[in-house]
Amino acid sequence: MKKVKLSMRSRSVMEGYGFISLWLIGFLLFMAIPLGRSLYYSFHALQVSKDGLIATFVGTEHFRAAFTTDVNFLPLLKDTMVSTLTQVPLILIFSLFCAILLNRKLVGKTFFRGVFFLPVIIASGAILSKLMDQGAANLPIFYNQNLYNKLNAFIPGDILEILLKYAESLTLVMWDSGVQILIFLAGLQTISISLYEAAKCDGATAWESFWKITFPMIMPMMLVNTLFSIVSSFTKADNQMMSHILNVVFKTNDFGYGSAMGWIYFIFIFLILGLVFLLFRKSLNNTEGRK
Repeated sequence: MKKVKLSMRSRSVMEGYGFISLWLIGFLLFMAIPLGRSLYYSFHALQVSKDGLIATFVGTEHFRAAFTTDVNFLPLLKDTMVSTLTQVPLILIFSLFCAILLNRKLVGKTFFRGVFFLPVIIASGAILSKLMDQGAANLPIFYNQNLYNKLNAFIPGDILEILLKYAESLTLVMWDSGVQILIFLAGLQTISISLYEAAKCDGATAWESFWKITFPMIMPMMLVNTLFSIVSSFTKADNQMMSHILNVVFKTNDFGYGSAMGWIYFIFIFLILGLVFLLFRKSLNNTEGRK
């Protein structure tokens, strides 16, 4: 029997499907049916009875209500978008900076990697909500030292408010950067040292080596971290949009309207992720060409 020889790309594709096969099986077994039911519920008004849920078809009434009658949906959606646009770039910059430092020859770097990843385990879910309720996510120095009045003489008020808002969110940025740091670190360790040696022989500075070698080579990891950070930002414990949907479903028992809001939110996130893919496509194609 003649053996079929696969090309390197075909083998890579097969390896990729092998890695995601467990997730696909889990999705089909545990998530496909609930997602289908939620889509069905979003077009129906549901009433709880002794025989179960009684569904009455209402068409797109729930979807229209989210944009026309719900006074909280659109403001919360806007606030979630603004929060994502401000925090995701900070998380990417901070995690890349930390990964570059941890990739150097450093005494105890394994310990520091664990320290940066520890918040991923501790500050998540209900624990994160509890910490934020206690004010752990805010840096008191901005209030105790009255920095706004002290810096307002040198920086315009409108710009200063934005800068202090970014600075105040540094705690959340550090908490949300553990996974991204490890992904960037794995990407940095795949770059051949010979590339940097050749660039150094040609007279390239460290800054030029970063933009000409490091940054293009870790572009696939940049895409993964961007997608991960966006999804994490839209679904984390302090997300007010998620809290609003959960309150509608579990406190008012309006399963149909809650399902409709969930699907609108999902489509919104899907469009954002699609836009990110389009923005990164050219960079990824250039990276593949270099390889």
